[in-house]
Amino acid sequence: MNRVPWPSFSYYGPSPSHPGSVEIFGFYGHPDGWGSGIAQALMTATLDGIRSAGSGHVHLWTLRDTPQPHRFHAKSGLTRSGTVRTYDCGDGNPLHQVEYELTL
Repeated sequence: MNRVPWPSFSYYGPSPSHPGSVEIFGFYGHPDGWGSGIAQALMTATLDGIRSAGSGHVHLWTLRDTPQPHRFHAKSGLTRSGTVRTYDCGDGNPLHQVEYELTL
């Protein structure tokens, strides 16, 4: 078994806001692995899994003011939908997010 030296994961499921679409709820690659290609491999596997399950559309939310994820999502083929939201995790500090999407 090959082991990745940095923790990485993604998880996705039916979108609560876009019927018939899949939302990537979490996508994480440890900063020590940035630049290694592991995140791109994980995104490719994630999109392949969504596509093979028969979904034709995927979307995700990312923080508005973080340029590195914006570049990564664009490189992965996702585009900004133009939709923005403010999301509160329950701590009273709302996060400003932008949506990215891809038709598969």
